[in-house]
Parts: sequence; C-alpha cells; structure tokens
Amino acid sequence: MKELITYLNFNGNCRDAMKFYERCLGGDLHMMPFSEVPGNHPPEAKDRIMHARLTNGSAMLMASDTMPGMPFQQGNNFAICVNCQSQEELEKFFTAVGDKGKVTMPLQDTFWGARFGMLTDQFGINWMFNFEKPKA
Repeated sequence: MKELITYLNFNGNCRDAMKFYERCLGGDLHMMPFSEVPGNHPPEAKDRIMHARLTNGSAMLMASDTMPGMPFQQGNNFAICVNCQSQEELEKFFTAVGDKGKVTMPLQDTFWGARFGMLTDQFGINWMFNFEKPKA
C-alpha cells in the first residue's frame, strides 16, 4: 500500500473549503471543476469541484463536491482513499474491505489513467481504492 488519504465531500462549497484549508495549512492546491471533465454533466454542476488536492510535503487532503441533488449528510461526508501499489493489491483490498458491504462504484478504468472503485463497508465507512496505471 502506498498511502491512506482522507477524502472529503462537500455540497457545492468545496472550492471555499479547500481554499480555507490551503490558507490554514499551506501547501499547493489543485482543483478541477466538472466543466473540465469529460462527460455529460448537468449545467448546474459546471462550477462544482470534481476533484481537489492539497499537498504539503508528504501530507495530502483530497475533496470534491457532490452532484446537485445527490444526498448529502454533513458529518458523514468523508471517505478513506487507499492508493495501491499494484492492480492485484487493489483488487485484494477492494474485495476484502467490501465483504458484507455495498459497492457504490465497481472497479473500473478511469479517464485519469487509474483503476478506481468505491464502496461502503459493513460498518458504514466509505472507501475509495485507486491504482495509478504506469504511464506508457
């Protein structure tokens, strides 16, 4: 396993929150709105953040906004992101943590060059599993 990262979800105010954390914690902030992502997204989502990453040394905080109208519960708006070292490790961890849980996004190849999936474990904790594929 490469690392565990906290991943926060917001209901339209991810940009403000991440800029606040950048001011508080320092580091480099990168944000990508839904308007820059391939796919057909509702017009009201264009300014929402699809992915944000704040890094400072080896520390990282990631976040995104929900799509408009998606269920959102403050206090339960986080996930643990596991960055894996291999596709085999990714599949092993995804299967093990998902036992008796609920897969919310099956493992699949993504536009950002990774294999990625999400699930909620049997204890109600949200997980994201990511393996960055080697660049060809």
